[in-house]
Order: sequence, then structure tokens, then C-alpha cells
Amino acid sequence: MRVAITGATGNVGTALLRRLAAEPDIEVVGLARRPPKPGSGTPYDGVDWHAVDLGDSSAADRLAPRLEGVDAVVHLAWQIQPSHDRRRLRRTNITGSRHVVEAMLRAGVTKLVYASSVGAYAPGPKDRGVDETWPTTGVRRSSYSTDKVAVERMLDQFERERSRLRVVRMRTALVFQGEAGPEIGRFFVGPLVPRGLLRPGRVPVVPRNGRLRAQTVHADDAAQAYLMALRREVTGAFNIAGEPPLDGKVLATEMGARTVPVPLPVLRTAAALTWYARLQPTEPGWIDLAAGAPLMDCSRAGDLLGWTPRHDARATLRELLAGMASGAGMPSAALRPAGRRLATGLPGHGNPA
Repeated sequence: MRVAITGATGNVGTALLRRLAAEPDIEVVGLARRPPKPGSGTPYDGVDWHAVDLGDSSAADRLAPRLEGVDAVVHLAWQIQPSHDRRRLRRTNITGSRHVVEAMLRAGVTKLVYASSVGAYAPGPKDRGVDETWPTTGVRRSSYSTDKVAVERMLDQFERERSRLRVVRMRTALVFQGEAGPEIGRFFVGPLVPRGLLRPGRVPVVPRNGRLRAQTVHADDAAQAYLMALRREVTGAFNIAGEPPLDGKVLATEMGARTVPVPLPVLRTAAALTWYARLQPTEPGWIDLAAGAPLMDCSRAGDLLGWTPRHDARATLRELLAGMASGAGMPSAALRPAGRRLATGLPGHGNPA
């Protein structure tokens, strides 16, 4: 089997490369705006790398020849920053996704495994999990959610018009691993918060609100789900999340802090003021998404894929916090260690696609 992966140097991409390296019958084509430098080591060696800016107007034309002979495409590429530049984000996230499908169709590839998200779901319950039939209308004030919904609607249209196209939508919870700590820190914390504050006992209080309850999944568990989706003749959506759900109390325990109840409007206002002042990179829509996104029931993934998470969500959170505090990453532009710039194998620009 020959598999092409967009965004192959990112959080989920590196975990998937690690997993596929153990599958001797799978060849991998890696697609990224900034591929790793040749000889970077595991998990990048043995991959057929190509530099592609998916948002470029000629991306579909350039990508199609790279997909010839490919059995399936895993589309992971997604941009979260710079959060103040919506045009740039939509260029990668929506236009780039369209270019991937157009290139697939030109190359005759019929299977797409797409990295959707819990963020595509409409607001829902925090005391039970919803299945894949929950409405995918998103959380209105979250640009991340809005873009995820837009891609799902686009895929609906492609499936209606191209009967041979088989789409698997992996609706994952927050995906964490220690090696992604620096990247996630750059996305959501920013350079003004010292890494040392993320060590246990350094932060005195953590905000608590009953709606701020979410799931996570370890990147290695997510990678296993992607492999199972590639191996099986399945289509449709799959919820992918670990247990138990995380909340302010769990975060406070892991950080050695105490919780303080805070109303959602206060949290959103604080996020908005600091974001507009460019003091931190997290747009206020992430508060709306955290409060609105439902918990997910993953029974379908268990029944049809045979998937169950191996990592406890609390241990996964602990691993992420340790990775953020240490600043350790991996030898790629996306997961580079904190405070470092890494050379890449081919010229590129901007955030990883």
C-alpha cells in the first residue's frame, strides 16, 4: 500500500509516520510546506518527501503527479496560526483542502482519510458522549470550528458528485504528545509565558467552569486509528477520543494548583483583550469552542475499526505539560524545540501546512 500524508511533519503526522514505519507493506509519501532535512532521523527517514504549499493556486496541478500510484491520502494539513490573519488560515485550511481532493481525483486516488475534529460538532452535552450523527454545524464564534465545518460541507459535495470517492472523517479530540509540547505552546501560550511556569507547583490557580470539560487523545492512539481506517474498507465519520474527560480540576491537580470558579464571559473577555493586544496567540473563539464542543462517544470506532485508546487522558495531559515545560520537540519545522529554528530539506515559507 502506498499512502500520501499531507502535514506529515506535524503533531499527528509524526505519530502516524512512527506507526507506519512498523508496517513493512506500506510506503509513505510525505507532503509538507517545509519537509525535514535529509538525514533528520526517525520518523522522517524512509519517506518520499515533497514540498507543497497546498494553498497555492497551482497546488492541485503540482500535487497530482505526486499522487499517481497512491492508494490513499491522509489529509492532516491544517493551520492555526497566525490567528489574526483569517485570509491566510482559510487559504491553507479550506482552499488547500479543496486542492488536495482535486489532485486526488486527477491522479485517480479514491480513498481520503481526513483529519476532522470534535470542533465540527454543534454545541452539545458535557455529561455524556454524542455519536457521529450529532449535527456538524460547529461553534459559531470559533474560526477553527467554522473552517472545519466548511471542509466537511465541501467533502459532502465531492462525495455527491464523485460516487467513486470514499471519505473517512476522523473527528478527533485534542491530540497531545510530549514531542508536540513546543508547537502547542507556540499555538496557544505564546512567548511571553516562561516555560518554567508550566512545571508543577509554579501556577497557583487554574480557572474552573462546568462547561470547560473536554476530551483528549494521545497522538499514538490517534495514529493507530488512522492506520485502522487505512486498512479497512470503511467510510463515514469516526469519533476518536481517550478517557476520562479533562476539566479545570484535573488540570489543577496535574499542575499542583487550586481551582477558582470563573464565569465564561469573564474568561472570554480576558482572552479577547489579550488577543487583540497581541499579548497571547489564542483567539477568544477557543473559549467558545471549549465550552460548546460536546463530549464524544467512540463506540463506532470500536465496532468498525477495532480501535480502543491505550493511553489514559490524564497521563497524556501530564506528558504534554512536561513537553511544554522542557521545550523538547522533534527535528522538523513544525515540532522544532522551543527557541530554535531548524533547517529543512527544501525551501518553503510560513507555518507548516
